[in-house]
Amino acid sequence: MSTPFRFTEPLPAKSATGRVAEVYGQLAQDFGLDEPSTFVVLTSAPAILAPAWALLRESLIAGPGSRTGKELVALGVSLANKCPFCVTAHTVLLHATGDHALAERVARGETPEDPAQARLLEWGGRSRTPGVPPEPYPFARAEAPAYLGTALSFHFINRIASALLVERILPCGAERIRAVRSLVGRSLAPAVRRRATPGASLALLDGGACGPAPGWAADSPVGPAYAALREAALMGAGLLDADDQDLVRRTVRAWDGAHPSLTRQAFPGRAERPGARLALLAALAPYRITEEDVVAWRRPEHSDHCLVHLVAYGAFLAVDRIESSWARSPAGT
Repeated sequence: MSTPFRFTEPLPAKSATGRVAEVYGQLAQDFGLDEPSTFVVLTSAPAILAPAWALLRESLIAGPGSRTGKELVALGVSLANKCPFCVTAHTVLLHATGDHALAERVARGETPEDPAQARLLEWGGRSRTPGVPPEPYPFARAEAPAYLGTALSFHFINRIASALLVERILPCGAERIRAVRSLVGRSLAPAVRRRATPGASLALLDGGACGPAPGWAADSPVGPAYAALREAALMGAGLLDADDQDLVRRTVRAWDGAHPSLTRQAFPGRAERPGARLALLAALAPYRITEEDVVAWRRPEHSDHCLVHLVAYGAFLAVDRIESSWARSPAGT
């Protein structure tokens, strides 16, 4: 039986208990899917799962602004990050919003006819490059926490999906068929068009201190969700020794948003520093992670829980590089 998962074997949803079961409940209600692969793959690390869901929910789903507009931002991010899984997912979700012609136009690689929609798609793609000012916003300033949170959420999720999922969404690649994309989108329409109550996911987060919420989030629920994901994802540093942590952080801090080639200059060898290599691949080119990379790092003590945490650590370092450069930008908030 085929599986959408690479390198891990998440437990079936029916065996979920506690916090994981609560997240599944909200996913079914607010996302419209009982077991979306992008979150099932995180269930091996519940500390990552809950805040990753909270950030997506409070920005894309419950945050202010047009759902179509936020889907275009998420699509732009996914295109820039070369994540075919997420590109297809957001094309389907555009169908769910009712914008069928727009969904198929972007599926063909064409620019939206509406200039405002084209600016949103372009802005999402541009956000991959650290140091590029997020302003002028192609959305109302009051909607900034939701749109900025959506972009950062998918800079994280794209990396998780590219690292730990196969590219296809449906069996036999059926998502390549226009009628199938439309049909799946229509099945998700009731959840996508339902108004979600802001802040409902925050009860799923651990009650401990997560550090300050970013200024761009203002007083919205996006802020604590982002802070909780930052706290949980950076825990993965403990899977690397001090020298590897330093190498990974220095490399990501110097990253300019480009897609690096697989050279010794960009990534350490898997024989010498497999953990650092895996974390850096997750940050900068997760679609290049191979079974050889995972096997070289994995030891008997390294469970799926450890692998998800290490990938999430690398992924979030890239998110942090992008987000922190916004704060330093003269045009930033």
